[in-house]
Amino acid sequence: MTSSYPVELESWGYSRAWHGKFESAGVSGCFPARVIRDHRGYFRVITARGELIATTAGRLKHNAQNATELPAVGDFVALKEVREDGHRHGRGVIQRVLPRLTVFKRKAAGPLTEEQVVASNIDTVFIVCGLDSDYSTRRVERYLILARESGARAVVLLNKADKCADPSRPQSEVTVLAGQTPVHLIAAKPRIGLEVLPPYLGAGDTIAFLGSSGAGKSTLINALLGEERQATREVREADSKGRHTTTERQMFRLKGGALAIDTPGMRELQLWSSAEDIAGAFADIEALAGKCRFRDCTHQTEPLCAVRGAVEKGELDAERYAHFSKLREEATAIGHLRDVKLRIEKKAADRLIGRALKKHHPRG
Repeated sequence: MTSSYPVELESWGYSRAWHGKFESAGVSGCFPARVIRDHRGYFRVITARGELIATTAGRLKHNAQNATELPAVGDFVALKEVREDGHRHGRGVIQRVLPRLTVFKRKAAGPLTEEQVVASNIDTVFIVCGLDSDYSTRRVERYLILARESGARAVVLLNKADKCADPSRPQSEVTVLAGQTPVHLIAAKPRIGLEVLPPYLGAGDTIAFLGSSGAGKSTLINALLGEERQATREVREADSKGRHTTTERQMFRLKGGALAIDTPGMRELQLWSSAEDIAGAFADIEALAGKCRFRDCTHQTEPLCAVRGAVEKGELDAERYAHFSKLREEATAIGHLRDVKLRIEKKAADRLIGRALKKHHPRG
């Protein structure tokens, strides 16, 4: 049965294409919704009928292979409303997560080999970096790698330009490593340089704001909202560290109709990438690698390595090469851990299947 198209959801990024996916999901008795806030197990969702508080259906949790298949901010979902005695109580149950178009993910913080979805169905990722003592080109590189993998367009915003004696220097540094990714200087608090942002903020477009704590994400969102809706705190002057004012991922609708996802500052930004993904993010090193003697050169000890040769000649920045090597090692280690985890999960699944077969087909 074809469901009616919820025009009211268009202002939250819904479209005819998404409605086609919803109908293909084949979940009866449901209507489409979008997850706009994560309350750690509870979700605030927006529907054509208004906002609801939702939980995840037990079947969805049971069938999920891992946490990435569960709802996240930005997801479009099939929702069933909870009614008691025919009355609405502002609650719902998420029955299905619709296939994502883009997804920003990282390795979850801590020792576990788990993937974590930060935000989904994003059109643009704003990588916000403060030009104070917390400024780090290496951190920007990590964000650029993950943004590239997400499928969304990336834009680097070098915030707090008013607090930097020579903001053109970090802008030049980041522009070199960012390649074709736009890099803009702004100062969110005094509202300087924000005129460059409207071209990225089309009505119905979803933008994720990512960056470390204290980078100024919430201040920037307040500036775009035109009101102080997000709480902000001053960073410590000694080390420019913030105090994680934003504690939950949540979505806001901006003045022009764009949708902004604010995220907590990330203490750890561990990659969830392959060595090939890392190489793809270093276009200058990739170009040099094509001149190496061996096609499978790791750029470590092989003779006639064009990459190491460029470092020795001063044609490639030694620090950039070192960070490239570090990221490749990290990606290789993560890949190994993922393979081990998959083998363990497969053995566990095979044991369950074996037990089920024995139960239903006993010998004798």
